[in-house]
Parts: sequence; C-alpha cells; structure tokens
Amino acid sequence: MTRCAVDVALVHYPIRSRTGEIVTTSVTNLDIHDIARAGRTYGVRAYHVVTPLEIQRRLVEGVAAHWVDGPLRLRGPERAEALSLVRTAASLADVVRSIRDEEGVEPLVVATSGRPRGRPTVGFEDLRARILSGPTPVALCFGTGWGLADDAFDRADLLLDPVMKGGGYNYLSVRVAVGIILDRLLGDR
Repeated sequence: MTRCAVDVALVHYPIRSRTGEIVTTSVTNLDIHDIARAGRTYGVRAYHVVTPLEIQRRLVEGVAAHWVDGPLRLRGPERAEALSLVRTAASLADVVRSIRDEEGVEPLVVATSGRPRGRPTVGFEDLRARILSGPTPVALCFGTGWGLADDAFDRADLLLDPVMKGGGYNYLSVRVAVGIILDRLLGDR
C-alpha cells in the first residue's frame, strides 16, 4: 500500500482526566507499537506521539530506534517498517507545523471523540471522500485518558463522528478506535 497524506497524532496533552481536570497522560508501549502497525497497514504518512514531557518523547524515540536501527531490526522487519512511521512532538501545534513544512500546505486537523461533543461533526464517508480527492493532508488527532480537552477541539478544523455501534456502551481503547477509524477512512471498499 502506498502512503497517503494522512498523519495520525496520539495526543497526551491537553487531555481530560476522569474528574475533568486537564492533565498529561503517560505514553504506553502498546500504543507505540499497535498504532504504528495500524498506521503502516493503512498507509499513513506518519504517526506522531504528542507529549510535552521530554522524558516521554525520548522513551518513544528509544523504542522506535530499538526496532528501526537497533538489534531487533533484522528479527522483526515488519515491526521495524511500522515503527519507522513514529515521530514525537511536544504539542499538536508542532505536529501541524511539521506537516505544513513537509507537505507545503496547511493540514486539515480532524479531532476524534468517543462521545458526541455538542458541535457539528463530519461523517466517515464524507471525510474519506475528502482524503481520497486530495491534495490537502489530514492530521487525525486521537486523545488518551478521558479524551481530548476542549482546547484541542477548538484547534481542530473538523470533529469526526464517534465510532458507535448501538447499545449505549462506547469505551474503546484508543488503539482499537484508531484501527476502526483508519479502516473506515482508508480501508478497501
């Protein structure tokens, strides 16, 4: 699969905590690996792990380098290929700037949420059509913890419909949500 002009950003700040406070969440090893693998499967251009904490950015970079340039490169070439998509950023603004610098145009920033947010959303088919018609790059932003804080939504150009399947229960891990959304937007039809 060829790479498309879609970047995934996993945001660790600004995030809402269970009690509604604005917090920075911890990076997890599973998110690094699994979202990189989903990104590579669906041909995303890059996978940005966004955290203001330098120590966590170094951790992410170290994990990726261990597979891409380190001793595990030969043992797991598929994983190395996926982890080569990983980048780090201190903020969502840094991600947008990076995409703009590389692509030469401002990206369309699309926020995601597991629940309705009381503002207009774009459907999966509409966003898929925009992506496939190009040439504007898209930054898909996913929150950790209890989701993106209002500030992150305010910076987004669009809010994507939540992944819903009736019954009222909607508590997916971010890794699963990323996979579902990438399939809906970039999967074979």
